Amino acid sequence: MLITKVDCHVLLDPGYDVGATSSSQDDIVVEIHTDEGITGIGETDVNPWIARACIEAPGTHTMGLGLKDMLIGQDPFQIEALWEKLYVGSAMNGRRGAVIHAIGALDMALHDLRGKALGKPCYELLGGAVRKSITPYASLQPEVSSFDVYRRSIVEWALRAKALGFRAAKIEVTPCGPYAHKGLQASHAQMTEVIGEVRNAVGSEFTLMVDVQYAFPDADTCLKAIRPWVDFNLFFVETPLPSDDLDGYARLTSEQPIPIAAGEWLATRFEFLDLMDRGKISVAQPDVGRVGGFTEAKRVCDLAEQRNLTIVPHLWKSGISIAAAAHLAATTANCAFIEFLPDELCGSSLRRELVSNELQMVNGEIELPQRPGLGVDLNREALAHFKREAEKAAPQLVNC
Repeated sequence: MLITKVDCHVLLDPGYDVGATSSSQDDIVVEIHTDEGITGIGETDVNPWIARACIEAPGTHTMGLGLKDMLIGQDPFQIEALWEKLYVGSAMNGRRGAVIHAIGALDMALHDLRGKALGKPCYELLGGAVRKSITPYASLQPEVSSFDVYRRSIVEWALRAKALGFRAAKIEVTPCGPYAHKGLQASHAQMTEVIGEVRNAVGSEFTLMVDVQYAFPDADTCLKAIRPWVDFNLFFVETPLPSDDLDGYARLTSEQPIPIAAGEWLATRFEFLDLMDRGKISVAQPDVGRVGGFTEAKRVCDLAEQRNLTIVPHLWKSGISIAAAAHLAATTANCAFIEFLPDELCGSSLRRELVSNELQMVNGEIELPQRPGLGVDLNREALAHFKREAEKAAPQLVNC
């Protein structure tokens, strides 16, 4: 079997808002085709126009080869060897960032393709299942116009999540910082009030996480803000500082007891090694697509296990990434939860409609996927619709 073609689909939700902090509004889906008619699909969480350029751009010299060009004619079963080929061949242009995220989509598609060809779910080819089911947490990010409306809304969303059967939820508490939504500017004390109201609403047995989306400029500011949160029994506080403030992350872990989680933006195990060993985080959050695909995500999980750290994968795209995170969790003993947003709590039509046979939660758990590969299929009608929306919007986005 040989790779014959790589297709890149740039997608956009027609209701996108450039002022929103939500990457579920756009997507890039890749399809890797073979001479035996088997196709694998993958996606990654990065600007889709940039990712497409990373994949389709031709190479001009030996240290800057084209990703697509390096795949054509290759054996798709040689996944780890292909990862190294792509990583080394594109190193002058990539090594981190968008090129690695693009490799992640390709690697995901190769794993899907191999699973389909062998008739096995991806996790069986990643080392086998270590659990019978996967525990999801609801990722709650209501976007509203004022702080008071947001405060009521986040409590309502948390209660809805609990009513749907979730045993855990993560609330986005971002009324301050560089990614705060318009109209939500508020004090650190008000952040504390919001978390307290949610905790009181869902009860003490419900697992609660907090994402502040890089809200604090430095460790001193963060420590003052989050020390009162100890009383809320949080599973973690996510991304409190800029990703590169490794010394600041280490201080947070050593100077207060709430576990600190980070890693959603990182590419490759090398960045995670810095975050784990210098940043001293407690919870690592590789995004399968962004980190470099299954091949690199498994390496991150293994490194975390060696350090007795918890894995909670990040994902904020379509059912493709949900399936990928589920397969990773199935084979990762130190994975506590996966991020999950069911249709009832999702505002993005792209997120809701792109795939069929999406994984479902029953009684607070997701059963292990049984279909070959990732186990999800593209909704071709939806794919064509969101491609048209991206084509229509491209000139407007360029002129913003």
